[in-house]
Amino acid sequence: MPYALVVDDDALIRMTAMDILQEAGFHTFEAGDGDAAMALLAEKHALIVLLFTDVQMPGSRNGFAVARETAGQWPHISIVVASGQARPCSGDLPEGARFLGKPFSAEMVREHIKEILPDGQKPAPLRD
Repeated sequence: MPYALVVDDDALIRMTAMDILQEAGFHTFEAGDGDAAMALLAEKHALIVLLFTDVQMPGSRNGFAVARETAGQWPHISIVVASGQARPCSGDLPEGARFLGKPFSAEMVREHIKEILPDGQKPAPLRD
């Protein structure tokens, strides 16, 4: 079963996103800010196929920075960036990453993931 990393400083949103991804067939890791996310990725990147991150968080990295660093260091990880306030500008998102506005639904999350994950990385519930 593939792993996803959910990064959000809001525990309720983080739990909601984790529930959506678990129902879609992922095991999940979680982090409350970008610095914790990068530390977890450094340790577990071989297991993780999906990064689902908020934009505005405490610490030295926002979600756009986490997305760009992840894409640069571990290009096998697909990326979804979500925010209810920030919108990506040119250069914010790495190539291939998706932006999702908040609030999001389980259906929206599943559709984005189905579009960006290679077939070999999709959990069974997301395969057509």
